[in-house]
Amino acid sequence: MDLKTLISQNESEILEFKKRFDFEKYQGFRVVFMKDIYSEEYLRDLSLNERQIRAVMYLKEKGKITNKDYQVLNKISRETSKIELNTLVDKKIIVKIGKGRGVHYHLG
Repeated sequence: MDLKTLISQNESEILEFKKRFDFEKYQGFRVVFMKDIYSEEYLRDLSLNERQIRAVMYLKEKGKITNKDYQVLNKISRETSKIELNTLVDKKIIVKIGKGRGVHYHLG
């Protein structure tokens, strides 16, 4: 990897980091606040459908979601739920935890 590529990758990572955090100084200390980047507008910009957006809002409130939760929340089949949750995982919006019947998802 050449230096130009390495610098470009680091700049991209820094920009992504800045999107997620706010930095403020308070009485000589630096305070870091994590931004809520998962607004409905931001999620629409990522080409998520309404069911996926609803699931992210659910995750923000509840902290985790299962395939069954997603099915009930959106009134859809298990297979559709599986596909749409995997899309959210692929886009790094959520993280899959566990295997088999114990699988659940958290915000990424």
